[in-house]
This record gives sequence, C-alpha cells and structure tokens, in this order.
Amino acid sequence: MKSKIEHYSIIFNPTAGKGKAQKKLPIIKQFFSDNKLNYSLHITERIGHAINLSESLYKKPNSAVIAVGGDGTVNEVINGLMLSKSKNPSLSPVFGVIAAGRGNDFAFGAGVPEQLDKCLDLMITGVVKPLDIGLIKGEKYPDGRYFGNGIGVGFDTIVGLEAAKLKHIHGAAAYLYSAIKTIITYPEAPQVEMSLNEIPGTYTPILISIMNGRRMGGQFFMAPEAENNDGLLDLCMTKQGTRLKLLKTMLHYMKGTQSKLDNTEIARIANIKIEAIKGDMAVHADGETFCEKCKALEIDCIPKGLSIITEK
Repeated sequence: MKSKIEHYSIIFNPTAGKGKAQKKLPIIKQFFSDNKLNYSLHITERIGHAINLSESLYKKPNSAVIAVGGDGTVNEVINGLMLSKSKNPSLSPVFGVIAAGRGNDFAFGAGVPEQLDKCLDLMITGVVKPLDIGLIKGEKYPDGRYFGNGIGVGFDTIVGLEAAKLKHIHGAAAYLYSAIKTIITYPEAPQVEMSLNEIPGTYTPILISIMNGRRMGGQFFMAPEAENNDGLLDLCMTKQGTRLKLLKTMLHYMKGTQSKLDNTEIARIANIKIEAIKGDMAVHADGETFCEKCKALEIDCIPKGLSIITEK
C-alpha cells in the first residue's frame, strides 16, 4: 500500500560508512524540511543505542522509524522495533532505510536504492510492504536476536572478523581480501547435526548461510532467489573441500550460481536447529558477531514481523 506516514523518527548513525554518513545529514534534514514532512532526529551515541531508540520511538500508527546507516544500524533498529512489538503485539511497526553504510546488503535485498536522493524520494513515493524477520537463539542470546538480512555460520563469520581487523581496506574489497585469506588459513570445519527438508543428517559444512535477504559482504549472493516476505528463510550450505575447490565455489557465490555445484545444497525453511557435535560454530547475524564458539542454534522465520518502506 502507498506510504501514508504522518511522522518520521530518524535514527542517524554518524559513524556509518566510516564517518561518511555525516555529509548526508544536512541533505536529509533539508529534504524533510522542504517537503514539510513531520520528523524528529535522533543521533546514536554508542553501539546498541539504535535498539533503545527504536524500541522507545515507535508508539502509534501512521509513524515510521527511519534507519540512516549501514547493515549494523538497520539490524539494531529491527531489534528495537521487534522488542517494542513483543511488548505490545497490537503494534505494526513500519520502518525505512536511508542507506549510508559500506555494504548496504539489507537495502539491496529489500528494494531500497543506495543513492541518497532515491532513498529520500521513497519517504514520499514508496510503498509499505510486509517484511519477514529472522530470530536466532543460542549462547549469550537465549531469548534470541532478530535479523533482517541473514546469518552466517562458519566461513563468512570468520571472513567478517578478519575484515574488521583491516585498517586500510574497506567495504567489499576488505571482504574479498579476507575471504581469500580465510580459504588459505581456515581450520577444520565443525561437524553438525540438523534436519534439512525434514530429513535429519550429519554434515561438515565450511559455510551455512540462512538468508532473508539476498547478499552478504557487498558482493556475495548467498541467496539470489530469496523473497523477504514469503514466510521462509533460504538456507545455503557448502561442504568442506580442498582450498582450490573452495576458491572456485567463492567465485560462484559472487555470481549467485553456487546452487549448481555438487558441494552446495540449498533449501527453504521456516525453522531449523543446528548442533555442533564436533568443533564449534562461529556465527554472525546481519554482519554482527553473534558468537565465536557456538554449540547449538535455533533459527526461526517470523512471517511479516515488520513492514518496510520500499520501491513499488
């Protein structure tokens, strides 16, 4: 349906995009003022602040919370809105995204353009569509943490940890560099038990991605056919193999053609439990480290958990 927002609560992350988001703030404020849109501005001060802000800001219908930042900011806003909804189930939170990060993978999968002017235009011309939300439980999050784009188990989590250490390489280039490094140094994959398409099995995966969106790391299409409002999550699993084969597989992920490979399986799931019976699992949710040595995970899809302002 066409967006009929009466008030916009803008949550702005000044550190997004390595601080480049700062240059966008005057343009954003000018746009809302010129178009006589009712808004309030809230600037994050620390990691996790956007969760607190979004949880407290969404109070009534015909309002929206707008995340200005990258995938981390969007993840925090999603978590805050879902916490607000859990306390008041009658709420139907609406949020929007003004992409200002380095990867903007959530925006890519959600039909939100990366260009600032087009993001702003959505505030007026966009439509409000339902959005599934993922929930992952385990380790220090027994009650769960929500995600909008996807989670990774194994390889891509380690890649993300390596990319975060780089000081002079950023964005997709940092992820690609770290992916190649991880292929060379990757330890033995854990052995896990899980049911895939209702069939229990034991696997030794170097990577498991469970996606609501389509892309990770700026250029890796983990689930190119994913739909974020079909009530299902897209699972993609690549098994342990030689380093050469893993390098070739990575190139397929960059094109979204990995489903053709004999070392990769895909499935659509509503929920799944994964248990490491040998070794540990490194896990991220929307690019944020969930745990580095998990033993057990439970992942669920919450159909139409939120609504998002997006393109037609």
